[in-house]
Amino acid sequence: MNNPSASYRLLPGAPDSPVILHVPHSSRVIPADVRSGIVLEDAVLARELDHITDSHTARIAAAAAERCATAPWRFVNELSRLVVDPERFPDEREEMLAVGMGAVYTRTTHRAELRPAGYDGQPLVERYFHPYAAAVTDAVAGRLDAVGRALIIDVHSYPTERLPYELHGDGPRPPVCLGRDGFHTPAGLVALAEKAFGGFGGTGVDSPFKGTYVPLKYYGSDPRVSALMIEIRRDVYMTEPGGPPGPGLDALADALAELVDTAARTTD
Repeated sequence: MNNPSASYRLLPGAPDSPVILHVPHSSRVIPADVRSGIVLEDAVLARELDHITDSHTARIAAAAAERCATAPWRFVNELSRLVVDPERFPDEREEMLAVGMGAVYTRTTHRAELRPAGYDGQPLVERYFHPYAAAVTDAVAGRLDAVGRALIIDVHSYPTERLPYELHGDGPRPPVCLGRDGFHTPAGLVALAEKAFGGFGGTGVDSPFKGTYVPLKYYGSDPRVSALMIEIRRDVYMTEPGGPPGPGLDALADALAELVDTAARTTD
């Protein structure tokens, strides 16, 4: 069940659906006590949120769910990734620590100071990161118990032009990037996504972003859990940075719904 004070929502889908649409970076909400630890002035913070937020991705996921023959489950982060980023490792395994963007960011997209030197992010990790991770783990366990398998489709977006924080941003930036994991992403799932999103001018794989989210309990060990990251280039559906959505949003929702329905029917 959802905790009304939690920083996330689990929105139920069909009981027989294995699919969870995971939307981790769509919110701009920063609680006041967390905001006090950020050094940016309000106008500068608003601009940073324009750059770092995967704007309207929760809306894309919701619209896709409405179009599906078998409704997927949705797990939606209701706080900004500037609070904590639930898709980072919370320790030294995280490569984005090199640019101040571990689980708790200390630098901005343009590598300016976000939080002061020596900032202790561990209280935020305890308060937000670990409960979020436990809740996603429970959601996956629920699909495994009910259906015998779980498919996490990670819904993201990314800017048309490379931002300074990107570690691997020198490769192609296709309209839709598909992020894979060597253990959890079957080739057939990638093929389904390539077909579903084929009408947007091309898809690419693992560029400029790679990998996908799987709870650590299952990561690298449970083949019943599959996963794929969908990274949508923002000019496909919105005005950058941080502007309103355009007509591409509905077309993307249609494509995502097609992927959900075909993947839900496929057991390979």
